[in-house]
Amino acid sequence: MREFEMYFREAMRSENKLLDRVTHYIIRRKGKQMRPMFVFLCSRMFGQATPSTYVAASLIELLHTATLVHDDVVDDAQIRRGFFSVNALWKNKIAVLIGDYLLARGLLMSVDNNEFKLLHIVSTAVREMSEGELLQQEKSRLLNISESVYFEIIRQKTASLIGACCAAGAAAANAGKEEMERMREFGIAVGTAFQIKDDLFDYGYGKDIGKATGIDIQEKKMTLPLIYALNNSDKSVRKRMIDTVKNHNTHSDRVKELIKTVRDSGGIEYAAKKMEDFREKALEILFTFPQNEARNSLEGLVQFTIHRDK
Repeated sequence: MREFEMYFREAMRSENKLLDRVTHYIIRRKGKQMRPMFVFLCSRMFGQATPSTYVAASLIELLHTATLVHDDVVDDAQIRRGFFSVNALWKNKIAVLIGDYLLARGLLMSVDNNEFKLLHIVSTAVREMSEGELLQQEKSRLLNISESVYFEIIRQKTASLIGACCAAGAAAANAGKEEMERMREFGIAVGTAFQIKDDLFDYGYGKDIGKATGIDIQEKKMTLPLIYALNNSDKSVRKRMIDTVKNHNTHSDRVKELIKTVRDSGGIEYAAKKMEDFREKALEILFTFPQNEARNSLEGLVQFTIHRDK
């Protein structure tokens, strides 16, 4: 990962002073870097990390970072990972152009290194992420997301990129087509569990109700605990829950009341069970591969996705 950080920093470099300043700001505030970890560990499942592995990890990070920068513009978000977002500091126009630049850098890196297989894997994931976001926007207006639609949204929005990480890592190590597909399915299961854990954070999962944030409710997001509660409440309770999300999502007392209703309905336990199911599915796929150090580390990364506290 230390070698990758240097490689990635170089991939972000630009002769344009403003671009270089903004990309440096982004690099200094990087997240947990789980996605490149998945790429490298999946490569090492089939041998050693190759030059293609560094291209795959950089491609994933460039395109993922571009989508985050664009998402902050769309959502008018001022904070990203506890720091000011790019659009908060440099305004929307520059943020959009920075996102475009990162996308272009990723595409050029693939073409310059003749990594067309990796480009196809990652570009497919970015397309799915866009489709998932649009599907969520379409359904959220009416607050009528079914559980099946919810899982389709998070498969596209979140899990598809983790799946791409795992498939790209395997592809970089010259794994076979069937092995790449198995690794992609492994990543999708992990990514789904990861997103459900994010959903649970909003309701103070594992903590007292006073630690719940209600941010998803304020943003009118239909998450799994809320969907379960809506499907398992009587008509009057359901009506009040929908009214809270639609019309009173910034009213702290109403949001707390909704969080309590979701918890009392069993929505937290239901979502946690689904998260465990996807973790088990991921491990079941992982254990079809021979045991080695990389597989053991991937198992630990799977456990981290559901036991993390942020």
